[in-house]
Amino acid sequence: MLTNFKRIIKFAFTDFWRNKGISLAAVFVLVITIMLATGLFFFQGITKYLVSQVQDKIDITAYFKEDASEEDILKIRDEILKMSPDIKKIEYVSKEDALKVFTEKHKDNSVFSKALEEVGQNPFLPSLNITTTGSALQYEQISNILQTEDYSAFIDKVDFSQKKDTIEKVFAITSNINAFGLILGVILVIVAILVVFNTIKLAVESSKNEISTMRIVGASNWFIRGPFITQGAIYGLIAFIICFIFSILSTYFLSSKIGVILPGFNAFRYFLSNFWIFILIQLGFGIGLGIAASFIVVRKYLRI
Repeated sequence: MLTNFKRIIKFAFTDFWRNKGISLAAVFVLVITIMLATGLFFFQGITKYLVSQVQDKIDITAYFKEDASEEDILKIRDEILKMSPDIKKIEYVSKEDALKVFTEKHKDNSVFSKALEEVGQNPFLPSLNITTTGSALQYEQISNILQTEDYSAFIDKVDFSQKKDTIEKVFAITSNINAFGLILGVILVIVAILVVFNTIKLAVESSKNEISTMRIVGASNWFIRGPFITQGAIYGLIAFIICFIFSILSTYFLSSKIGVILPGFNAFRYFLSNFWIFILIQLGFGIGLGIAASFIVVRKYLRI
Protein backbone atom coordinates (compact mmCIF):
# COMPACT_ATOMS: atom_id res chain seq x y z
CA MET A 1 0.00 0.00 0.00
CA LEU A 2 2.76 2.40 1.00
CA THR A 3 4.78 1.38 -2.06
CA ASN A 4 1.87 2.13 -4.38
CA PHE A 5 1.35 5.49 -2.68
CA LYS A 6 5.02 6.41 -3.20
CA ARG A 7 4.78 5.37 -6.86
CA ILE A 8 1.68 7.48 -7.36
CA ILE A 9 3.43 10.55 -5.87
CA LYS A 10 6.54 9.87 -7.97
CA PHE A 11 4.53 9.46 -11.21
CA ALA A 12 2.59 12.64 -10.42
CA PHE A 13 5.71 14.80 -9.97
CA THR A 14 7.46 13.17 -12.95
CA ASP A 15 4.49 13.89 -15.21
CA PHE A 16 4.19 17.42 -13.77
CA TRP A 17 7.79 18.29 -14.72
CA ARG A 18 7.69 16.40 -18.01
CA ASN A 19 4.72 18.49 -19.21
CA LYS A 20 5.87 21.84 -17.83
CA GLY A 21 3.97 23.87 -20.41
CA ILE A 22 0.62 22.22 -19.74
CA SER A 23 1.27 22.25 -15.99
CA LEU A 24 1.95 26.00 -16.04
CA ALA A 25 -1.18 26.54 -18.13
CA ALA A 26 -3.27 24.56 -15.62
CA VAL A 27 -1.79 26.51 -12.68
CA PHE A 28 -2.39 29.80 -14.50
CA VAL A 29 -6.04 28.96 -15.21
CA LEU A 30 -6.55 27.91 -11.59
CA VAL A 31 -4.96 31.18 -10.41
CA ILE A 32 -7.41 33.14 -12.56
CA THR A 33 -10.32 31.07 -11.24
CA ILE A 34 -9.27 31.47 -7.61
CA MET A 35 -8.74 35.22 -8.00
CA LEU A 36 -12.11 35.50 -9.69
CA ALA A 37 -13.81 33.74 -6.78
CA THR A 38 -11.82 35.83 -4.29
CA GLY A 39 -12.68 39.00 -6.18
CA LEU A 40 -16.38 38.12 -6.15
CA PHE A 41 -16.31 37.61 -2.39
CA PHE A 42 -14.42 40.88 -2.00
CA PHE A 43 -16.94 42.61 -4.29
CA GLN A 44 -19.74 41.22 -2.12
CA GLY A 45 -18.07 42.82 0.90
CA ILE A 46 -17.84 46.19 -0.87
CA THR A 47 -21.46 45.92 -2.02
CA LYS A 48 -22.60 45.03 1.49
CA TYR A 49 -20.68 48.01 2.85
CA LEU A 50 -22.15 50.41 0.28
CA VAL A 51 -25.68 49.09 0.86
CA SER A 52 -25.31 49.50 4.62
CA GLN A 53 -23.98 53.04 4.14
CA VAL A 54 -26.96 53.96 1.97
CA GLN A 55 -29.45 52.30 4.30
CA ASP A 56 -27.94 54.10 7.28
CA LYS A 57 -28.86 57.38 5.60
CA ILE A 58 -32.48 56.25 5.41
CA ASP A 59 -34.61 56.93 8.47
CA ILE A 60 -38.02 58.12 9.59
CA THR A 61 -38.58 60.87 12.14
CA ALA A 62 -41.27 61.13 14.76
CA TYR A 63 -41.83 64.78 15.75
CA PHE A 64 -43.21 65.29 19.23
CA LYS A 65 -45.53 68.02 20.40
CA GLU A 66 -43.91 71.07 21.93
CA ASP A 67 -45.25 70.34 25.40
CA ALA A 68 -43.98 66.71 25.39
CA SER A 69 -41.42 66.24 28.15
CA GLU A 70 -38.03 64.63 27.60
CA GLU A 71 -38.99 61.93 30.10
CA ASP A 72 -42.07 60.97 28.04
CA ILE A 73 -40.09 60.94 24.80
CA LEU A 74 -37.36 58.69 26.23
CA LYS A 75 -40.01 56.39 27.68
CA ILE A 76 -41.64 56.06 24.25
CA ARG A 77 -38.22 55.43 22.71
CA ASP A 78 -37.61 52.52 25.10
CA GLU A 79 -41.08 51.08 24.44
CA ILE A 80 -40.58 51.26 20.67
CA LEU A 81 -37.23 49.49 21.00
CA LYS A 82 -38.86 46.65 22.94
CA MET A 83 -41.71 46.28 20.43
CA SER A 84 -39.52 46.56 17.31
CA PRO A 85 -36.39 44.35 17.38
CA ASP A 86 -35.66 45.39 13.77
CA ILE A 87 -34.66 48.89 14.87
CA LYS A 88 -30.95 49.41 14.25
CA LYS A 89 -30.66 52.88 15.75
CA ILE A 90 -33.02 55.32 17.42
CA GLU A 91 -31.70 58.77 18.24
CA TYR A 92 -33.36 61.39 20.42
CA VAL A 93 -32.92 64.96 19.16
CA SER A 94 -33.99 67.74 21.52
CA LYS A 95 -35.27 71.14 20.37
CA GLU A 96 -31.93 72.70 21.29
CA ASP A 97 -29.93 70.05 19.40
CA ALA A 98 -32.16 70.45 16.32
CA LEU A 99 -31.63 74.22 16.35
CA LYS A 100 -27.87 73.78 16.79
CA VAL A 101 -27.63 71.34 13.87
CA PHE A 102 -29.73 73.60 11.63
CA THR A 103 -27.71 76.71 12.53
CA GLU A 104 -24.41 74.94 11.89
CA LYS A 105 -25.60 73.51 8.59
CA HIS A 106 -26.90 76.85 7.27
CA LYS A 107 -24.46 79.22 8.95
CA ASP A 108 -23.43 80.67 5.59
CA ASN A 109 -27.02 81.20 4.41
CA SER A 110 -28.20 84.68 5.41
CA VAL A 111 -31.81 83.94 4.38
CA PHE A 112 -32.20 81.15 6.96
CA SER A 113 -30.39 83.17 9.62
CA LYS A 114 -32.69 86.14 9.07
CA ALA A 115 -35.76 83.88 9.15
CA LEU A 116 -34.72 82.48 12.54
CA GLU A 117 -34.23 86.00 13.89
CA GLU A 118 -37.71 87.00 12.75
CA VAL A 119 -39.28 83.96 14.39
CA GLY A 120 -37.65 85.01 17.62
CA GLN A 121 -37.80 81.58 19.26
CA ASN A 122 -36.80 78.00 18.64
CA PRO A 123 -39.22 76.73 15.97
CA PHE A 124 -38.05 73.10 16.08
CA LEU A 125 -39.76 70.18 17.76
CA PRO A 126 -38.07 67.36 19.72
CA SER A 127 -37.88 64.18 17.69
CA LEU A 128 -36.80 60.56 17.41
CA ASN A 129 -34.81 59.54 14.30
CA ILE A 130 -35.30 55.83 13.62
CA THR A 131 -33.20 53.52 11.40
CA THR A 132 -34.07 49.84 10.88
CA THR A 133 -32.00 46.83 9.89
CA GLY A 134 -34.19 45.68 7.02
CA SER A 135 -36.84 46.63 4.50
CA ALA A 136 -39.26 49.44 3.77
CA LEU A 137 -41.99 47.34 5.39
CA GLN A 138 -40.25 47.65 8.75
CA TYR A 139 -40.35 51.44 8.51
CA GLU A 140 -44.05 51.29 7.71
CA GLN A 141 -44.74 49.02 10.68
CA ILE A 142 -42.88 51.34 13.07
CA SER A 143 -44.70 54.34 11.60
CA ASN A 144 -48.05 52.63 12.21
CA ILE A 145 -47.09 51.89 15.82
CA LEU A 146 -46.11 55.52 16.42
CA GLN A 147 -49.44 56.74 15.07
CA THR A 148 -51.62 54.61 17.35
CA GLU A 149 -53.74 56.12 20.09
CA ASP A 150 -51.14 55.21 22.72
CA TYR A 151 -48.74 57.78 21.31
CA SER A 152 -50.96 60.30 19.50
CA ALA A 153 -51.16 62.47 22.64
CA PHE A 154 -47.38 63.02 22.46
CA ILE A 155 -46.51 62.80 18.74
CA ASP A 156 -47.28 65.64 16.37
CA LYS A 157 -46.44 63.77 13.13
CA VAL A 158 -44.35 60.98 11.58
CA ASP A 159 -42.72 61.75 8.23
CA PHE A 160 -42.92 58.22 6.79
CA SER A 161 -45.52 59.19 4.16
CA GLN A 162 -43.16 61.85 2.75
CA LYS A 163 -40.22 59.44 2.66
CA LYS A 164 -42.09 56.28 1.66
CA ASP A 165 -41.33 56.45 -2.10
CA THR A 166 -37.65 57.20 -1.49
CA ILE A 167 -37.29 54.37 1.04
CA GLU A 168 -38.96 51.85 -1.27
CA LYS A 169 -36.78 52.90 -4.23
CA VAL A 170 -33.58 52.66 -2.19
CA PHE A 171 -34.39 49.17 -0.93
CA ALA A 172 -35.47 48.06 -4.43
CA ILE A 173 -32.16 49.28 -5.90
CA THR A 174 -30.05 47.62 -3.21
CA SER A 175 -31.98 44.38 -3.65
CA ASN A 176 -31.37 44.48 -7.42
CA ILE A 177 -27.67 45.13 -6.87
CA ASN A 178 -27.38 42.05 -4.63
CA ALA A 179 -29.30 39.89 -7.13
CA PHE A 180 -27.18 41.14 -10.06
CA GLY A 181 -23.96 40.44 -8.15
CA LEU A 182 -25.09 36.91 -7.31
CA ILE A 183 -26.13 36.08 -10.90
CA LEU A 184 -22.95 37.57 -12.37
CA GLY A 185 -20.84 35.67 -9.85
CA VAL A 186 -22.49 32.33 -10.65
CA ILE A 187 -22.05 32.85 -14.42
CA LEU A 188 -18.37 33.83 -14.12
CA VAL A 189 -17.58 30.93 -11.78
CA ILE A 190 -19.27 28.41 -14.12
CA VAL A 191 -17.29 29.75 -17.08
CA ALA A 192 -14.06 29.60 -15.07
CA ILE A 193 -14.77 26.00 -13.98
CA LEU A 194 -15.37 24.95 -17.59
CA VAL A 195 -12.04 26.51 -18.62
CA VAL A 196 -10.27 24.68 -15.76
CA PHE A 197 -11.79 21.35 -16.82
CA ASN A 198 -10.72 21.84 -20.44
CA THR A 199 -7.18 22.81 -19.42
CA ILE A 200 -6.75 19.78 -17.15
CA LYS A 201 -8.29 17.65 -19.88
CA LEU A 202 -5.36 18.67 -22.11
CA ALA A 203 -2.93 17.68 -19.34
CA VAL A 204 -4.54 14.25 -18.99
CA GLU A 205 -4.78 13.68 -22.74
CA SER A 206 -1.04 14.19 -23.05
CA SER A 207 -0.67 11.02 -20.97
CA LYS A 208 -3.44 8.95 -22.56
CA ASN A 209 -0.96 6.39 -23.93
CA GLU A 210 0.39 5.75 -20.42
CA ILE A 211 -3.19 5.38 -19.15
CA SER A 212 -3.98 2.85 -21.91
CA THR A 213 -0.83 0.87 -21.13
CA MET A 214 -1.53 0.75 -17.38
CA ARG A 215 -5.10 -0.27 -18.12
CA ILE A 216 -4.01 -3.10 -20.41
CA VAL A 217 -1.50 -4.52 -17.91
CA GLY A 218 -4.19 -4.64 -15.23
CA ALA A 219 -3.51 -1.59 -13.06
CA SER A 220 -6.43 -0.72 -10.77
CA ASN A 221 -8.60 2.31 -11.44
CA TRP A 222 -7.35 4.08 -8.33
CA PHE A 223 -3.71 3.44 -9.22
CA ILE A 224 -4.33 5.01 -12.65
CA ARG A 225 -6.29 7.91 -11.20
CA GLY A 226 -3.82 8.52 -8.36
CA PRO A 227 -1.05 10.40 -10.24
CA PHE A 228 -3.56 12.66 -12.03
CA ILE A 229 -5.52 13.43 -8.89
CA THR A 230 -2.22 14.22 -7.17
CA GLN A 231 -1.25 16.44 -10.10
CA GLY A 232 -4.58 18.25 -9.75
CA ALA A 233 -3.81 18.80 -6.07
CA ILE A 234 -0.34 20.11 -6.97
CA TYR A 235 -1.81 22.54 -9.52
CA GLY A 236 -4.29 23.74 -6.93
CA LEU A 237 -1.73 24.05 -4.11
CA ILE A 238 0.65 26.13 -6.24
CA ALA A 239 -2.24 28.30 -7.45
CA PHE A 240 -3.46 28.73 -3.86
CA ILE A 241 -0.02 29.87 -2.62
CA ILE A 242 0.28 32.38 -5.48
CA CYS A 243 -3.21 33.76 -4.92
CA PHE A 244 -2.89 33.92 -1.15
CA ILE A 245 0.35 35.91 -1.31
CA PHE A 246 -1.10 38.16 -4.00
CA SER A 247 -4.27 38.75 -1.95
CA ILE A 248 -2.30 39.80 1.12
CA LEU A 249 -0.02 42.15 -0.79
CA SER A 250 -2.74 43.69 -2.98
CA THR A 251 -5.16 44.37 -0.11
CA TYR A 252 -2.35 45.81 2.03
CA PHE A 253 -0.95 48.18 -0.58
CA LEU A 254 -4.27 49.11 -2.23
CA SER A 255 -6.14 49.60 1.04
CA SER A 256 -5.36 53.33 1.29
CA LYS A 257 -6.33 53.95 -2.34
CA ILE A 258 -9.61 52.07 -1.99
CA GLY A 259 -10.22 54.02 1.22
CA VAL A 260 -10.12 57.27 -0.77
CA ILE A 261 -12.93 56.02 -3.02
CA LEU A 262 -14.82 54.27 -0.20
CA PRO A 263 -14.21 56.22 3.02
CA GLY A 264 -14.52 53.97 6.03
CA PHE A 265 -13.86 50.74 4.13
CA ASN A 266 -10.45 49.19 4.83
CA ALA A 267 -9.64 46.42 2.32
CA PHE A 268 -6.80 44.90 4.35
CA ARG A 269 -8.89 44.88 7.54
CA TYR A 270 -11.72 43.23 5.61
CA PHE A 271 -9.30 40.56 4.39
CA LEU A 272 -8.03 39.88 7.91
CA SER A 273 -11.53 39.80 9.42
CA ASN A 274 -12.53 37.18 6.82
CA PHE A 275 -9.13 35.46 6.81
CA TRP A 276 -10.35 31.86 7.12
CA ILE A 277 -13.15 32.38 4.63
CA PHE A 278 -10.64 33.59 2.04
CA ILE A 279 -8.46 30.55 2.75
CA LEU A 280 -11.41 28.18 2.36
CA ILE A 281 -12.47 29.84 -0.90
CA GLN A 282 -8.98 29.73 -2.36
CA LEU A 283 -8.27 26.19 -1.21
CA GLY A 284 -11.67 25.01 -2.39
CA PHE A 285 -11.30 26.49 -5.87
CA GLY A 286 -7.63 25.55 -6.04
CA ILE A 287 -7.04 22.07 -4.68
CA GLY A 288 -10.70 21.03 -4.71
CA LEU A 289 -11.30 22.01 -8.32
CA GLY A 290 -7.95 20.59 -9.46
CA ILE A 291 -8.69 17.20 -7.87
CA ALA A 292 -12.31 17.09 -9.04
CA ALA A 293 -11.41 18.01 -12.63
CA SER A 294 -8.64 15.39 -12.78
CA PHE A 295 -10.90 12.71 -11.28
CA ILE A 296 -13.70 13.35 -13.77
CA VAL A 297 -11.51 13.68 -16.86
CA VAL A 298 -9.57 10.45 -16.19
CA ARG A 299 -12.83 8.47 -16.09
CA LYS A 300 -13.06 8.75 -19.88
CA TYR A 301 -9.82 6.83 -20.32
CA LEU A 302 -10.63 4.14 -17.76
CA ARG A 303 -13.19 2.69 -20.16
CA ILE A 304 -10.45 1.62 -22.57
